[in-house]
Amino acid sequence: MLHLPRTLHALAAALLTTLTAATALVSPGAALAQPAPSTPTVSYKIVTASERGTYIQIGRDLARFVAPQAGIELEALASKGSADNVSRLRYDTGVKLAIVQSDVYQAFVDYADAGNAVAADLIRPLRVVLPLYDEEIYFVVRTDSPLQYVHEIKGRKINIGPLQSGTAMSASTIYRLMFDEPLTDAATSTLTNEEALLKLTTEGSVDVVVIVAGQPAKLLADMKPEAKQLVRLLKVDPGNPGTQAALQTYGAATIRSASYPNWLDQDVSGLAVKAYLVTYDYTYRVTTGKLARFAQSLCENFAVLQTEGHPKWRDVRLDLPPLGRGWRYYTPIERVLRRCTAAQEQAPQPAPAAPASATCTQQERILGLCRTP
Repeated sequence: MLHLPRTLHALAAALLTTLTAATALVSPGAALAQPAPSTPTVSYKIVTASERGTYIQIGRDLARFVAPQAGIELEALASKGSADNVSRLRYDTGVKLAIVQSDVYQAFVDYADAGNAVAADLIRPLRVVLPLYDEEIYFVVRTDSPLQYVHEIKGRKINIGPLQSGTAMSASTIYRLMFDEPLTDAATSTLTNEEALLKLTTEGSVDVVVIVAGQPAKLLADMKPEAKQLVRLLKVDPGNPGTQAALQTYGAATIRSASYPNWLDQDVSGLAVKAYLVTYDYTYRVTTGKLARFAQSLCENFAVLQTEGHPKWRDVRLDLPPLGRGWRYYTPIERVLRRCTAAQEQAPQPAPAAPASATCTQQERILGLCRTP
C-alpha cells in the first residue's frame, strides 16, 4: 500500500470525484440537413469506446452532422474498445459502423493469415470507410515515480486497459517491441482507465496506466488542476533503441499542454496509433444505398465536422491512401469519396468456436479470440 500524506488523500478523493462523475450524454442537437421526404429513415449504430474517450465524441459528431442528411438515425454506443468493436460490427444487428485502431485491425489480419479461423471469420468481411486520425498514447505515473521515460517501464506493474480494447493491444505490443518480450500476466492489470488511475494514486498495485485517446481526451481534460500533484506523463526518447523499435509500428506524437491546460505545463513527447472508420461488406441494396448516401453527406458536411466537431476532425482527410496488406475499402463508399475528392481538387451469424484458452497467447486473449474451457 502506498502511504500518502493526508493532503494527497484529499486530492485523490477530489480526483475520484472527477473520474467517477456521471458523464452526461451529448445531445445530438439539431441536424444540419433533414433527409428528403421520399427517403425513409433507418436506425443504425456505431460502436466506439468508453464514454469519456474520443471515439464516442467522433461517433456523436457523425450522428449529428452527417447521418440525418443520409436518412439515418445513428446511435453512438460505448464499448470495450477496438477488438470488441470488430466483433460487434461482425455480429450485432444494427451495428453498421465501428471505429478501430490500426494495430488491432492488423493483428486480426495477421492471425487470420496465420490460420486462425476465428480471426478470419471476424476480419475478412470488414471494410475500411476512412482513415481518421492519430490517437495519442499516454503513459501515466505518480508524480513521485522514479520513472521519466517510457523505455523505463520494463518490469513495472502496468494497467493495459480492459481485454478487447485497443489500449490493451497497443500497450502489450509497444512493450513487446521495446523489450523483445511479452508483458507477464502477473505484472499486468486490465482495469478501466478510471479504476486504474484511482489505484495509481491511492495504492501501490499499479505503477503505470496506459491510455489511448485522441487529444483532447475528455477523461484527462476533465481532471482538476490539483491532479498535477498526483500524476504526470512519461516522455518518449526517440534516441532509445527500444523506442526506435516501437516507432517502426507506431508514430511519434506531441501531447500538447494546450490540450490539458489544467494538467500539463509543457508539451510531452509521445507515441500515436491511427484510428479507422470501418464497416461490413454489405451487399443488400438498401444498406449499400444508405451507406453511399452517408458517404455523400460526409463529403458535403466535412467542413462543418472540422469546424464544429471534435478538434481531431481537423486531422482527417477525405482522400483515401493505399491500405496495408489484407485491408480493403468498402467499394460503395470508396466510389463516392473518390468522386468527392476529385471534385474538390478541380469526395450476423453466430461466431465459430474459438481455440481453448490454454493454447491462447496474451494477444489472442486481448482480441477475444479464446474461449474458456
